[in-house]
Amino acid sequence: MSDRLRVLATRAAALLSTTVLVAAGTAALTAPTAQAAEGTKGVAAASCTATQVVANGGFESGTTPWTSSSGVVTSGGGQSAHGGTYFAWLNGYGSAHTDSLAQTVTLPAGCTTASLSFWLHVDTAETTKTTAYDKLTAKIGTTTLATYSNLDAAAGYVKKTFDVSAFAGQTVSVSFSGVEDSGLQTSFVLDDVALDVSGDGTTPPPTTDATRTPAPTGYTVNLTSDATGANWTGHQSIGFTNPSATPLTEVYLRLWDNYHGSCPTTPITVSNLTGGTAGALTVGCTALKVTLPAPLAQGASGSVGFDLSIAVPSGADRFGRDGAFANIGNALPVLAVRDAAGWHLDPYTNNGESFYTLASDYTVTLDHPSSLLVPATGTSVDTPGTSGRTVTTATAKKVREFAWAAGPFSKISGTSPGGVAVNIYSVSGISSADSQSMLSTAKSAVDSHAARFGAYPYGELDAVIDNNYWFGGMEYPGFVLDLVSTTALTHEIGHQWWYGIVGDDEYNSPWLDEAFTDYATDLALGKTGTNCWSSVSWASSAEKITNSMAYWDANSSRYSTVIYNYGKCALHDLRRTIGDAAMTTLLHDYAAAHWYGISTTAEFKAAAQAATTVDLTSFWTQHRIG
Repeated sequence: MSDRLRVLATRAAALLSTTVLVAAGTAALTAPTAQAAEGTKGVAAASCTATQVVANGGFESGTTPWTSSSGVVTSGGGQSAHGGTYFAWLNGYGSAHTDSLAQTVTLPAGCTTASLSFWLHVDTAETTKTTAYDKLTAKIGTTTLATYSNLDAAAGYVKKTFDVSAFAGQTVSVSFSGVEDSGLQTSFVLDDVALDVSGDGTTPPPTTDATRTPAPTGYTVNLTSDATGANWTGHQSIGFTNPSATPLTEVYLRLWDNYHGSCPTTPITVSNLTGGTAGALTVGCTALKVTLPAPLAQGASGSVGFDLSIAVPSGADRFGRDGAFANIGNALPVLAVRDAAGWHLDPYTNNGESFYTLASDYTVTLDHPSSLLVPATGTSVDTPGTSGRTVTTATAKKVREFAWAAGPFSKISGTSPGGVAVNIYSVSGISSADSQSMLSTAKSAVDSHAARFGAYPYGELDAVIDNNYWFGGMEYPGFVLDLVSTTALTHEIGHQWWYGIVGDDEYNSPWLDEAFTDYATDLALGKTGTNCWSSVSWASSAEKITNSMAYWDANSSRYSTVIYNYGKCALHDLRRTIGDAAMTTLLHDYAAAHWYGISTTAEFKAAAQAATTVDLTSFWTQHRIG
């Protein structure tokens, strides 16, 4: 569409409105915290009546109750509505100009699900394919949901949807701001804005979390690398509380990567421990008992600190070196979990994962040569170090562990339409085309998963791409390792929800993260799993989807078939049994109820049964979900 000066008369000048935005709420887009404070669980929330809270979202009643720049709400001038007659038209002047549109809404406190949607048409006279000259920013409260530009121009309207469940019970502004430069015009045309709320807030949270102890209150790490980025030394401290009624007399540190050494010669070394008395390494040198100075009563706090040394071995592994590139996953010691079954001191498995940890905050400082990039869990800030060195400080909230890499990576970055910053770090030998493809995949995947299961809470997302990974891919909070593969990368990013946000005991219930993530991957890639359950063939009567890694390590040839394939097919079959809408609500609300907490098979089965009138007893038996 060519440049032109829009005349207010053609923009329905009678629909004049104020030129200031309604004061936005101050809520941050954070995830539900039902499991962050153990002592508050079991409090019943108010009931919820499903409703739509945006008034006049189609603009058919003029500007009321919207506030906007003059002439934004209109019915003509060369654009058309998505539905009805009126719409909101921001910018399009072909000169430096700013337009705004906002409405204050209240999300009922008793509703657990909230989804903001709008239809957007972007029309531009810009010819560039690479530069965003004109931009539209969509916000709820002070949180940016997405930014669009002249690069998003397309014929017709496109629906945009965002999970805003975290704002339940708040009064906030839904706002749009368009900024146009002095050159060619870009028009941002909005219509049919809606904010739908639903879901009964009385869903009971898991009842077993109070037995899980110790609850970490923060990991603080300061490490310095050698010239290669493969050897690190420094100090780590861990704070924790005891939420259990049973006193804590000891804690255990899991030194998972000692599996990669020959015990007692290990790549992870803990020394000069304070806050307790260190015992001998056990479980193949992956568990270190620390006897506390005195029993820690319920609600009491403790801490341990120690010097730490990490030596990354050769090999393109999740903890290993591929030439000049080091992957440092599971290297930081983490607290083991004691629950109703006792201490979980399971062995490392190379076939899958053994990790069972509670969410905590991390502050990690990495001092390294400036020639090396260090993608990592959390949000990173670089500052100059001593000559030729850089200090990267990474902070992460409510994550189960922390991982990073180091090497002369090639880096490209972008932002998903949903507003997530995505960074792709490629080793040598990865083409720029493949890196760009993986960036596109990552942006699409993180938004797709977020729309189904809840907003991505970790700020940025880093992906390290290396085609030498024998294991395919590996997930850590906000940080994944992967081959050049659309399916694999979509899967690893899905783990941000199923393992990262919704945790589980990966050794004893591996299907809860792998099967759920593979099911999420199918959904993100538009696969429906049609007839996939009909091809199931069990190897023995002992084979079950819910078997532990002890079974799969003894029957490794069947692990992928049953846990990934049969597991996701069972979930597809559950969707067909209870219906698409019920399954969508089930998984979204189940994730919200276990956000930053721990999922169990029993809790999922109970939630699934509560979501339908169909008796699922025979379903669980048929699908061997015990």
